[in-house]
Amino acid sequence: MAVRRSERARRQESYRKPWAVAAGGLAVTAAVLVSTVLSTGPTGTGVPADTAGTGEVHSGAGATSGRPASASEPGAEPEPEKCEDGRNPAESLKPSGASGEAVERIKKKGKLVVGVDQNSYLWGYRDPTTGTIEGFDIDLVKAIARDLLGDDGPDRITYRTIPTDQRIPAIRNGDVDMVVRTMTINCERIEQVAFSTAYFEAGQQLVVPKKRARVKGFDSTMRGKRVCYASGSTAEKMMKSARYAALGAEPVVVPNQLDCLVRLQLGEADATVTDSALGAGQAAQDPSVELIGEPETVEPYGVAMNLADKDLVRRVNKVLKDFRKDGWKSSYDRWLADDMMGTEGKKPAPPEPLYRD
Repeated sequence: MAVRRSERARRQESYRKPWAVAAGGLAVTAAVLVSTVLSTGPTGTGVPADTAGTGEVHSGAGATSGRPASASEPGAEPEPEKCEDGRNPAESLKPSGASGEAVERIKKKGKLVVGVDQNSYLWGYRDPTTGTIEGFDIDLVKAIARDLLGDDGPDRITYRTIPTDQRIPAIRNGDVDMVVRTMTINCERIEQVAFSTAYFEAGQQLVVPKKRARVKGFDSTMRGKRVCYASGSTAEKMMKSARYAALGAEPVVVPNQLDCLVRLQLGEADATVTDSALGAGQAAQDPSVELIGEPETVEPYGVAMNLADKDLVRRVNKVLKDFRKDGWKSSYDRWLADDMMGTEGKKPAPPEPLYRD
């Protein structure tokens, strides 16, 4: 345990430096950096990826209309979302180790191209001391690559770092084989991309400054206050729904969640709405902010793939079946255990897989 905490302390110290709270121009620099779309080489060391792809995905708006993913009204007990046909959107295809067209395509390329984040501390972030992309999501990417490409699979990953609202376009345009980026499975998205079974569950929650917070919850204290969230995120969809829009917050919409932390640091936002998992990472990264209240929604995270790649979905679900037994807990302990306490209210465990066939 002492070793794990020592590693965590090193990560926090190295990662906080570039994002120091309002320290000179550093926070402004961070705002520029987190909005940049990059492509990295197979080991995530900052070496440019092959020129067959630009590393940049085409523009396209994320879904923002309709009912929030799980919240019926502010402060209500959240329940899993149900689609119009009564189905839970987190239901996926049964696992299989078979190699179909999509799996063979990846094997033939000899590499796995994955859309990830490089700014979500503890989930998918670039360690400033090593230049590599690390985190809970990245551990899962490596497990998938190892299954598809063999023991050296983790060295044959091409990471494409993409903004929140470009995740679906990146998949649909064929720029990536999959996206592993704290992506919530919901009814609207399953019409556009295919998802694996859920590998983590979070919920929309508030991040506010620890001192002199102006927003106290999803209540009247939001009226007229600047509330930040990422474009194309579940938070945006929730906050634009009638029940939450009635709270009267002034929206501050940015490309990535970490931009919201910078806005808080600069005093340009009063609160952030984000997944509790990402909010816990931001609070660990910057001790001047904290998560408050309880999650408003139930947010299952899944690996997103092209709708046509059914064999790849089944193969990823096979990896997840093994990952839940052999890799999930160790990855959780390494990255999340110290900072997710209090955000779930229950013993950490992977969500039970749901299948529709």
